[in-house]
Amino acid sequence: MTKPILYGADYSVYVRIVRLALEEKGIDYELVPVDIFAATGTPGWYFDHHPFGRIPAFEHDGFRLYETSAIARYVDEAFDGPALQPQEARSRATMNQIIGMLDAYAYRAMVWDVAVERLEKTTPDEALIADGLLKARTTLQALSSLKAPGPWLMGSELTLADLHAAPIIGYFIRVAEGRNLLAEFADVQAWWVRIAERPSFARTEKAG
Repeated sequence: MTKPILYGADYSVYVRIVRLALEEKGIDYELVPVDIFAATGTPGWYFDHHPFGRIPAFEHDGFRLYETSAIARYVDEAFDGPALQPQEARSRATMNQIIGMLDAYAYRAMVWDVAVERLEKTTPDEALIADGLLKARTTLQALSSLKAPGPWLMGSELTLADLHAAPIIGYFIRVAEGRNLLAEFADVQAWWVRIAERPSFARTEKAG
């Protein structure tokens, strides 16, 4: 069996989600850099791996995938290592609901509308940031209500829900507004401290 290949950039939240899954499973992999924000644009060859030119994409023994959730589930199911999905139907459905919620409502608001706007824009759009914070609050409220008792989002075992949430919230709290809002949700804050201490999280941190 050949080493899986992950295409993407180390700055990407979604590339990091897959990297976290690979790390937690103990899988050696190759990260092939693809910078979709490069001045020259997305490399032409990459569209053979992802028709929409987004990251990440994945390849394993000639089998190709794109879309983060599909890749992460494949990584969990195709390789040995600790299971990252609940076996019980309702728990797995809740895990998938958390992941879907994060994709639909959290990523844009927390990462782009708040963190990127505040960190990277010369003149941040304060109205956009304020709206992003409102959506982030709703996300954190929902995450708190869905979190099971125990150290992780689904309870006693780490799952793909934790690995999906961690890079998004990690980006969000790069700014003071994000840190202050997260602190209002003690259970999610405690979860964040715990996930941020995982060796996999340190190993997937962007250098520089």
